[in-house]
Amino acid sequence: MNGRTYKDYYNILGVPKEASLKEIKEAYRKLARKYHPDTKPDDKEAEEKFKEISEAYEVLSDPKKRQQYDQGTSFSGGEGFGDFGFGGPFGDHGEGFESLFDIFTGFGRTQRQASAHRGKDLSYTLRISFEDAYKGLTTDLNISRDSTCSDCRGSGAKKGTSPEMCSQCRGRGVVAQSHGFFSISRPCSRCGGRGTIIKEPCPVCQGTGRSRDAKKLRVKIPGGVDSGSRIRVRGEGEAGFRRGPSGDLYITTEVLPHPFFRREENNLLLDLPLTFSEVTLGTSVKIPTLDGRLSLKVPAGTPDGQLLRLRGRGFPDLNGYGRGDMLVKVGIAVPKKLTAEEKNVLKRLSQVSRDNPRKHWEK
Repeated sequence: MNGRTYKDYYNILGVPKEASLKEIKEAYRKLARKYHPDTKPDDKEAEEKFKEISEAYEVLSDPKKRQQYDQGTSFSGGEGFGDFGFGGPFGDHGEGFESLFDIFTGFGRTQRQASAHRGKDLSYTLRISFEDAYKGLTTDLNISRDSTCSDCRGSGAKKGTSPEMCSQCRGRGVVAQSHGFFSISRPCSRCGGRGTIIKEPCPVCQGTGRSRDAKKLRVKIPGGVDSGSRIRVRGEGEAGFRRGPSGDLYITTEVLPHPFFRREENNLLLDLPLTFSEVTLGTSVKIPTLDGRLSLKVPAGTPDGQLLRLRGRGFPDLNGYGRGDMLVKVGIAVPKKLTAEEKNVLKRLSQVSRDNPRKHWEK
């Protein structure tokens, strides 16, 4: 073909001659990821293969060049690529290289342009009483963390100075190295990819922009939390690097047990011991709640184990769906010692009682 070496671009990309532009792009993407020099450093064979598939794509992805190639024109050796830029499936012309670089190295534009990094999140376990879990509380926490340096205000540079733009990468954080018709970008070795140089580091934070300190933080714990509840306090974690945003503080609550109350989901449970005469005749008793004492009516003939419900006396729902209930479980307290008079009364009762709880056995 015109006395020049012919290369089968269709075979190089692994597509048939009638392949659509979409199929050509997909084939190139797959092969480019496999053979890109950033994925196979110091592999000369992979580098040559990458050049070859890029050359094939540059021709077959352009309708005019593809038509000329199909008619017998040779484009071997990257001839004429200067008209195309590095476009293709990763971008158009001038932006193609940046998109390709982002895919294979993981350095996006945002990462190249800024050296700021978000600070770490912090965790804190807070032990609270059963009553505080019910009502909520406001309390002070002493948090030890990395905060923005007060001397340099997070810049890392000595007070009165500022970080300077890196002259090698001109603030981009990456430098490009040309390899024939394509280029590869890598983090700038002079600034470490930050884009700036600190000539005079802050003596307080040694150029990190952060310093260790303890802060007293006032936080509000809502009513309704349980053991394992997690509360997020935005921006109260460790300070970011190079004036990046701070992390968050996560408070995990641990609720201490109560001497006689229990909790099931948002319901409050209480065991109520009553005498035989109280459950038989009925009574009204004063019971404790987490909002103070109140009077509870026990109907006559209430059986052992009966649950009496007080609606809306339980824990508040953290999602705002009202409150749980208070469930009072009746239990008959059987005395272990009786006086002579008590024994006589019970014997007399058994003699006059017509109720036999085992009468169904006699049928």
